[in-house]
Amino acid sequence: MSIRGLLLCGGASVRFGRNKLLEPVGAQSEPMAVACARPLVGAVQRVLAVTRTGEREVRVLLERAGCEVMETDRSRDGLGASLAAGIAATADASGWIVTLADMPFIRRETVVAVREALEAGAVIAAPMYEGVRGHPVGFGAQLRDELAALAGDAGARSLLEAHPQLLRFVPVEDPGILRDIDRPEDLIARSRDSRGRK
Repeated sequence: MSIRGLLLCGGASVRFGRNKLLEPVGAQSEPMAVACARPLVGAVQRVLAVTRTGEREVRVLLERAGCEVMETDRSRDGLGASLAAGIAATADASGWIVTLADMPFIRRETVVAVREALEAGAVIAAPMYEGVRGHPVGFGAQLRDELAALAGDAGARSLLEAHPQLLRFVPVEDPGILRDIDRPEDLIARSRDSRGRK
């Protein structure tokens, strides 16, 4: 199977106050974009990062991390539009694992588990930690057209709601699947919480 990774990097970081993808995170103090790319590249190998047009510094970091990078103005229209652009650019894939670029604490083995669920026939696969669904989410090729038709900022939530019977949960011991970074204080507050919740 040819499963591709999609790293969505098109957000404006409005709540963070500066480009959070450049913010150092984790024990290695690496840029958030790199921390998000590394487990995806390690588990899927072929990863396309979708960024806003003109994000040169982010592009360089992502390319060094092993990603292909696609700049698109569609990212300014929201998460769904970024995802649709990434799907259209990788339309020959047999599936996709979609990761958000503000979730830097997801483990490589979690991405591998989602990939293996797709390889075993899941149409939608999502990790679950202590009963809560998280990211990244995997999608099979059966949903290509619906993914490519997404728009706005809703992401793929509408697909999960439309096809609950297709969703396979993948239990993991990874609190990082629930941790997103929206504001600078999230890096401090959430580091004290092993489950990553406010």
